[in-house]
Amino acid sequence: MLANLRITTKSRNDFIDITPEIEKIVNNSGVKSGICYIYVPHTTAGVFINENADPTVPSDISNMLDRIVPWIANYRHLEGNSAAHIKSILTGSSIQIFIENKKLMMGTWQGIFFAEYDGPRERNIVVKLVEC
Repeated sequence: MLANLRITTKSRNDFIDITPEIEKIVNNSGVKSGICYIYVPHTTAGVFINENADPTVPSDISNMLDRIVPWIANYRHLEGNSAAHIKSILTGSSIQIFIENKKLMMGTWQGIFFAEYDGPRERNIVVKLVEC
């Protein structure tokens, strides 16, 4: 089963918890046991799993990424968004999560985040469920 999520980001750096939308896709799919693949087909965005219980964790991650990869540096890319490209490499463009008993097998504090690094923009997230 293949599904697409469309989201709108609000700022240059924006981390959006997409866990409820992914859980809904899994729940409505009928897949009892399998793998959920989540893929972001953009070169200036990513997806990752981390804590979603404390809202300061994503902002800490964003702040540290800004320190590691500042927006303005001696980049040669003419479009002016090299930092966004580098940050997307650091977080990655895909993740996989096991499905068991029609539920994502995630830890108590884990959530799925879409990571925007060159917003605001309209973005697409591709979700592929494979039953095993």
